Amino acid sequence: MFDRIEVVEADITTLPVDAIVNAANSGLLGGGGVDGAIHHAAGPELLGECRSLGGCATGSARITRGYNLPARFVIHTVGPVWQGGKHREPLLLKSCYRHCFVLAAENDITSIAFPAISCGVYGYPLAQATAIAVSETLLALQQYPHLERVVFACFSEEASRTYLDTLARLKQAGLG
Repeated sequence: MFDRIEVVEADITTLPVDAIVNAANSGLLGGGGVDGAIHHAAGPELLGECRSLGGCATGSARITRGYNLPARFVIHTVGPVWQGGKHREPLLLKSCYRHCFVLAAENDITSIAFPAISCGVYGYPLAQATAIAVSETLLALQQYPHLERVVFACFSEEASRTYLDTLARLKQAGLG
């Protein structure tokens, strides 16, 4: 399964995958960071479609078309704001990934790219978020054999290294 996972340091809006994941806010109406970049690259039609969705709860996900993006779809998920880990943040972050993979399966998506959900302004510690992201991805690759490629689109060299180290540790431990 590890051969179906890639780590790249790249702008997620440029990746040629079926779907990219947007680390969105609950209103789904754009914002800063990855969310703002995706809305900008996709064009105003994305905002129009997002307005029709009525928002999204933390830990859940919604899907829209990709419009001007290379990706056919955008899966919007709302990660938890880090509050020290005592307010269900790990469960909510796991739920984000699970909902994204369910939407991918329901929409015949074979390739998907994720940003580091909740690791920007939401303050989730990168190493902890990465461990959840990789573990949930390995579970999804077992559950959804049609999923051919999962890409972690990293915003920095540090993020790339963290994902690669996490993958190497899990592979060495014989997980996945």
